[in-house]
Amino acid sequence: MSALCPRCSDDSVRTVTHSPVPGAWDVLQCARCRYMWRTTEPARRTSPDAYPERFRMTAEDIAAASEVPAVPPLLAQ
Repeated sequence: MSALCPRCSDDSVRTVTHSPVPGAWDVLQCARCRYMWRTTEPARRTSPDAYPERFRMTAEDIAAASEVPAVPPLLAQ
């Protein structure tokens, strides 16, 4: 795959899953910053050129991050 991550511009993007309808969409993930997106989302979520500047990350930003936020537990029903 030759895609670049919209958030950190790394080329370590992998396909996580495909649509149950062949060719409808794919879900991609960046191995460096862990950003995930669906290929049918707008350019501001899928293109490095259109991704908002204030949310972009560099390799230095990622290395200096104090922690990756944990996923909170599910709420009791």
